Amino acid sequence: MTDSEVLQIARDVLQTEVDAIGQMITTPPAGLPDAVHMIKAATGRVIVSGMGKSGHVGAKIAATLASTGTPAQFVHPGEASHGDLGMITPQDVVILISNSGETKELADIIAHTRRFQIRMIAMTKRPDSALGQQADVVLQLPDAPEACAIGMAPTTSTTVTMALGDALAVALMKLRGFEKENFLAFHPGGSLGAQLLPVSALMHGGADLPLVVEDTPMGEALVQISAKGLGIVALTEGGKLTGIITDGDLRRNLDGLMSKTAGQVATRNPRTIRAGALASEALGIMNDKKITTLCVTTEDGTLQGILHIHDCLRAGVA
Repeated sequence: MTDSEVLQIARDVLQTEVDAIGQMITTPPAGLPDAVHMIKAATGRVIVSGMGKSGHVGAKIAATLASTGTPAQFVHPGEASHGDLGMITPQDVVILISNSGETKELADIIAHTRRFQIRMIAMTKRPDSALGQQADVVLQLPDAPEACAIGMAPTTSTTVTMALGDALAVALMKLRGFEKENFLAFHPGGSLGAQLLPVSALMHGGADLPLVVEDTPMGEALVQISAKGLGIVALTEGGKLTGIITDGDLRRNLDGLMSKTAGQVATRNPRTIRAGALASEALGIMNDKKITTLCVTTEDGTLQGILHIHDCLRAGVA
């Protein structure tokens, strides 16, 4: 098989799956609003289950829901039949995934939801299937061909199911008013957590700040720069930032430097940022302005801290 033939197969697979998602864009599942509001009103969790490839997709949907503000858990249908049905309570909403709607391994969960009047959402291509007929809400998947060579391996069906799960999760995010700050609470580690860290989590403050006043002799200012290790010293008056002294200011004032005061050397109106801003935003400013530090101030100009570019890089902000 030539490289061009491999690429053409890839194009055909992707186009088949794109066409199926296009069907859902044109005609979204009619039950989607009911499903969203049912989950939003639940006082328990969302329990997601499916067998085989549908189970793998279900686990991803549960993880996406949980990480975006909707408590969710995947329960394997086989384990459910051997005791894990006890995890599913009347306060929960159950999402069952089966392309055909006839997956026999789901029978015990279906019966459990009906027995205890637990609300159940079905993701299936066939609303007239055993699963579809028992569901409180049906999210109908498009009747589209699988993208594999024999038309049987779950490919298109799993793609559209995952996309529908994403649509459900994002709609719930909007409905709950889920913001970046909430996202950080569920993603404290890794690159996602780093990108969402606020400046306040990384900045230096209190006794770590290199501070002088306007009439401080430059000899003392240099001691502060060296002692605090941030490469700058901040000038304040009544707690408010009035200027900073950087390496550049020192070079520009080498002639007679030690006879000057901090106020005579300082740069006025330095670039600042708020403590609640994202560290990734601060890093962007520092890269754009080719500076290594930002002073963190309140709206009235009170100095709260200093952020160094190395603080961002050590935290994984990039």
